[in-house]
Amino acid sequence: MIKCMNAKFWNECHVPFVTACMLLVLVRDAAARDVSLASTADEPRRFNVLFLIADDLTSTALSCYGNKVCRTPNLDRLAASSMRFTRAYCNATYCGPSRASFLSGYYPHSTRVFGYESPRKAIGSHATWPQHFRQAGYRATRIGKIFHMGVPGDIETGVDGADDPESWDERINVAGPEWKAPGNGETLEGNRDGKKPVVGGNTFVVVEADGDDLVHADGRTASKAVELIGQGQGKSTFLAVGFVRPHVPFVAPRKYFEPYLPYERMQLPTKVAGDWDDIPKAGINYKTSVNMQMDERRQRKAIGGYYAAVSYLDAQVGRVLDSLEASGQADHTIVIFTSDHGFHLGEHDFWAKVSLRDESAQVPLLIRVPGKKPGVCHSFVELIDLYPTIAGLCGLTIPARLQGKDLRPLLDDPDATVRDTAFCVAPSSKGFLLRTDRWAYLQYAEDASEGIELFDMQRDPQQFTNLAKDPAHAETVASFRRKLAERLKELPPP
Repeated sequence: MIKCMNAKFWNECHVPFVTACMLLVLVRDAAARDVSLASTADEPRRFNVLFLIADDLTSTALSCYGNKVCRTPNLDRLAASSMRFTRAYCNATYCGPSRASFLSGYYPHSTRVFGYESPRKAIGSHATWPQHFRQAGYRATRIGKIFHMGVPGDIETGVDGADDPESWDERINVAGPEWKAPGNGETLEGNRDGKKPVVGGNTFVVVEADGDDLVHADGRTASKAVELIGQGQGKSTFLAVGFVRPHVPFVAPRKYFEPYLPYERMQLPTKVAGDWDDIPKAGINYKTSVNMQMDERRQRKAIGGYYAAVSYLDAQVGRVLDSLEASGQADHTIVIFTSDHGFHLGEHDFWAKVSLRDESAQVPLLIRVPGKKPGVCHSFVELIDLYPTIAGLCGLTIPARLQGKDLRPLLDDPDATVRDTAFCVAPSSKGFLLRTDRWAYLQYAEDASEGIELFDMQRDPQQFTNLAKDPAHAETVASFRRKLAERLKELPPP
């Protein structure tokens, strides 16, 4: 539209004045809808976007983040050509609110989306991240779990879950057998006498499955992504590929378990006597070795099963990356890999997500941009930053209403900083995290009535000693309380 309004076009085509006025109105209205209509020769080239997301993946399980046991060669390959962020944090420590946050561009306390629903009702006509690209002329496609889906339930039945139809041109659900997959299965949780059968739900179950990769949802998701990438879309694409592993059940083809057998070889995290004595009740995670009744044998098997699920996920990511290379589109495609939150693997005898400690709140984040040098960045970043960053990289407008930060400076200079503090919440425990270079401050309830934790991350990186009640750190606690109160006041509704 804008090109059609330059002087040359006007002289050649004799566009009536009224038509020009109508075009101006259209441009104005499109801009009001957050649509980028920019198409001048001076603009950045519009990259394709390939967004890959895992479910319940902690960065501590990846070899590119330092794990010496879990095998992730394909993610290592991606990391070697990407900017790898070492201090990336989710904005909520379980699936529903985390995904609603980074996809909408708002913190959970702005949308009040604390559960497992779409953010659409809260954000109204505002565009989600993929919808913003769709409105700018991209073809937006979802495969698998991007907005919240129940695992294993929604995956077994292949339904939409809490998806947002307005975000996509095409939505592809992928079903799999999950815990019902034939193979050697064991329920680890609440099964002290070993008599409980393999069960579904949010339960620690390991299934060394019969058959190949394509028996399960993630293999089928990768196959669909490979198919679409191979076809090409004929226009700029935003392809979101959602994997469900390593979320429980820890199910994967049998071959992925072999590197972690026998399970007795798996190392348990450091245990400290009286570790919970200085933790507020609200800070004790919802899943622990105690309430799950998991002895050391089961704990070791849980770690081995998780690693097998991660290795299976890694193989599917590799298939998608291989197809991108073979398609000839890699030099025109931004690739992002992350997870919706982290996961405890027995640290402090905690398991799964929800906790605000680093194992649960921190996520892997790899961003590969054609023409940008790979590197390692230690700046704090948050998942909510993806929306403005990728929009900017693709030459789209960045809506001023977004609450994330633009990370583009870090992609040119990994030593730069865009945040000095990461902010994350755990709505189920009424918990808040403010994470700085030195301190991890955890507060439960807005008035701190459910307790406080303060950890010196330079001297105590594993967070064993809560300093919140130490008089020597009273001013530090008071300062963080003020900062948190101010932060919450800065989060208006959409």
